[in-house]
Amino acid sequence: MAEETRTVLGVDIGGTKIKTGRVLGTHVERTGFSMVDKNDSLETSLAKLYETIEEVMNDTVTAIGVGVPAVVDADSGVVFDVQNIPSWKKVPLKQLLQDKFNVPVFLNNDANCFALGEKHFGKATDYKNCVALSLGTGLGMGIIIENKLYNGVLCGAGEVGMLSYKDGILEQYTGSFFFEDAYGTSARILYAKALENDIKAIAAFKEYGMHLGEAIKNILYLFAPEAIILGGSISKAHPLFKSALDDALKTFAYQKQLENFKIEISDLVDSPILGAAALCL
Repeated sequence: MAEETRTVLGVDIGGTKIKTGRVLGTHVERTGFSMVDKNDSLETSLAKLYETIEEVMNDTVTAIGVGVPAVVDADSGVVFDVQNIPSWKKVPLKQLLQDKFNVPVFLNNDANCFALGEKHFGKATDYKNCVALSLGTGLGMGIIIENKLYNGVLCGAGEVGMLSYKDGILEQYTGSFFFEDAYGTSARILYAKALENDIKAIAAFKEYGMHLGEAIKNILYLFAPEAIILGGSISKAHPLFKSALDDALKTFAYQKQLENFKIEISDLVDSPILGAAALCL
């Protein structure tokens, strides 16, 4: 069966929600979700996951892809230490889902799914070597090398947010908590104020752009990608931090490398679902 005519399921296990979608070609036909509570037992959280999958499952589905914000053994299908669901210490998720739904199951971490989704459905389609950065609560990164997702050990490649930076790590300055720590309010509120020309809010995004530019310089030194695709909730504010990011890149040592380099902004709708679904393709 050709990829474009296969129906697969994408499952995104996020910080507060489990989202599912039935995907045919590039179209999400039907979606479902349930809320995640960090105090849920393993049994309760698995029951929620099964229910949410059953909302969109039908007999046309040939495989299930799952994105998890955790360390994942993609081969054995075991998920370790899911931060937003503390009861998930070592869960044989692939086997559990295959036994329950009787279709092949593929797992990876959520940042890798984002990169793969962009490669199959989004802005990374035309690039052989690129990086996808998810700008949200933290800084997630997925890496495409020679048209293939690079996982590393236990799908752990791409943790650029953990690199040392200033008095902490890069993620502290490029995730949403940067705005709360430095400006005392959320990125969402500051974004709304910046659109109303609030000077402090505009300054917040300029400072953010400078920090993100430093993160991107590190990525350029490490991987020399053709492009970086920005996604996640903060990417919507790109016009507010673009000039500061561009200024940071002016100090990159190898300017020749930047002549054809591009920063793209993801425009995928249901990106986490499509990214998880792309694991099946």
